[in-house]
Amino acid sequence: MNIAPVLKWLFVMAMAPALWAQTVTATRFSVLNEPKYAEGFTHFDYVNPRAPKGGSITLAATGTYDNFHAYALRGHRPGGTEYLYDSLMTGSEDEIGVYYPLIAEKIEYPDDLSSIIVTINPKARDQGGQPITAEDAAFSFRLLDTKGVPQFHLYYGGIEAVVLDEHRVRFIMPGAEEGESDGSTETEADIQNRRAANLDMILGMLSMPIFPKRFWVDAAGNELHNFSEPLLEPPLGTGPYRIDKYVMGQQLTLSRVKDYWAADLPSRAGYYNIDEITYDYYRDEGVAFEAFKAGEYDIRVENSARRWAEDYTGKIFDSGRVVRREIPHEIPQGMQGLVFNTQRPPFTDRRVREALSYFLDFEWMNKNLFYNQYTRTRSFFQNTEYAARGLPDSLEIAVLEPVRDAVPPEVFTTEFRLPVNSGSGDIRDSARKAVALLKEAGWELKRGRMIDSGGAQMSFELLINDVSSERIAIPVQRNMAKYGIEMRIRMVDDSQYINRVRNRDFDMLSWVMSASEYPSPDLMILWHSEHVNNTWNVAGVMDDAVDYLTESIARYQGDKAALVTIGRALDRVLTWNYYVIPQWHIAKYRIAHTDKFGFPAERPTYGLGTDTWWVKPPAVEALGRVAP
Repeated sequence: MNIAPVLKWLFVMAMAPALWAQTVTATRFSVLNEPKYAEGFTHFDYVNPRAPKGGSITLAATGTYDNFHAYALRGHRPGGTEYLYDSLMTGSEDEIGVYYPLIAEKIEYPDDLSSIIVTINPKARDQGGQPITAEDAAFSFRLLDTKGVPQFHLYYGGIEAVVLDEHRVRFIMPGAEEGESDGSTETEADIQNRRAANLDMILGMLSMPIFPKRFWVDAAGNELHNFSEPLLEPPLGTGPYRIDKYVMGQQLTLSRVKDYWAADLPSRAGYYNIDEITYDYYRDEGVAFEAFKAGEYDIRVENSARRWAEDYTGKIFDSGRVVRREIPHEIPQGMQGLVFNTQRPPFTDRRVREALSYFLDFEWMNKNLFYNQYTRTRSFFQNTEYAARGLPDSLEIAVLEPVRDAVPPEVFTTEFRLPVNSGSGDIRDSARKAVALLKEAGWELKRGRMIDSGGAQMSFELLINDVSSERIAIPVQRNMAKYGIEMRIRMVDDSQYINRVRNRDFDMLSWVMSASEYPSPDLMILWHSEHVNNTWNVAGVMDDAVDYLTESIARYQGDKAALVTIGRALDRVLTWNYYVIPQWHIAKYRIAHTDKFGFPAERPTYGLGTDTWWVKPPAVEALGRVAP
């Protein structure tokens, strides 16, 4: 489907100066904006490059784990596996879409991004002290492509990884050779569309984990460990921490790699200052909190408003041993909500999905359960400039015109608003609207039961995996029950929850979609019909307009003006389709921690920055601490 001509013009004008440039050699790579940090910078602004090393920290996790391999197709990984592997390049926490050297020391690429040559830093070492080579990088891609999650192959399949020498690997984008040989027949728009698609693939290459080949296959190429299967022994990594001790399913300790080769790199200076990170596992959040009050672990980021308001009391707080902080932020927020499985009736009908959204009484819940700490989430790009505002402007309308017939008509005429109630618990006005929508969809409230034309009551199951989700689901359940709708709440353990999500074995799901800092091609995995059989398209969306818009976002990577327009258009289509009953967010961290940490003077814009904290040695404790 063709993109609206107005956006083609915007994109070509934005990118035209690059069309005649030659091959670029760079140590920084930016998607949208000029990098904040200039060539030759020594560290990010939000770290203390002279932070002392040492000490230990204990953290809490809930549930259990049965697998050390974060990329297996099944099994439940433990906390901290993100520390095991480094990537070729890495981002800063005060920018969006900018990458700096890590395992790679530089990159080279042509204007059309049809390929990228990555030069590995000759100093790069795995956790066993052996050099990380171009062969490791190429092997890592092939491993993820052939034995990783299906989404990776769908997204990056067709890329060719060619080892040029010990330190250089070239990633060739799909169709690159055809494009080069037939360039004279391509229009500018064709070139730019291909360039944008290649951009996203390059980002995937730069940010993928790098695995030491020698752990997974022997010198003859024989498999030592099955990448697709759970791993029952700690792997050899390339990152700043290794798994040191563990009690399977109950506890795990990561130790800082003392000779970590990248410790003084500008992108790593001031990070990873604590020698040992231990994760203790608890049955659920309630048990975990009681353990925190008993002093059994060091940091807790609180997600429960009630608990934060009422339960942070006792000797450990009165003594000053534990510090409570509320830290405001403007970080993009994910979509937390009740997600419909649109592949199952009655949720195949948008009117039913919209009707059920009227039974979540946010105002009453915020007042009585959350101490008025929350704000209702109304966008999939919450707290960003990509969130839809008011009615669509002329550029958005131009984008939506080719799929107007597939878009809810309200998108063009009405600003999206969620139901607003008085806070008293009386939702009769909202319920009347819900009943009217359900009647339009073929349902009737009769003798206290919401029934279809065959007399069957509307009944479905909400799948959850923790007590806090149950607490916020019960008021919704009660509101629905008053109007003859049966919402059963089924709580299962983490393993069952993950398996049922993977198999789409649910009617409705309590779920959190991670924040979208900007409209990226990752949105295709969440929403595109091509991914309907994969876990990440949780709602099971198959919609022509959504496909068109997510494809457009992938095509226009690099053009911020176009992404603002397309992102807002997509936001309107997603919200008006009611794939989710949105819940809420909070614009601050609620954190409590033992009073043993030092902090950099500046907190990163897009994070809490705990990886830059350190344990205060007695010798520096007198220097004081600047709160994050």
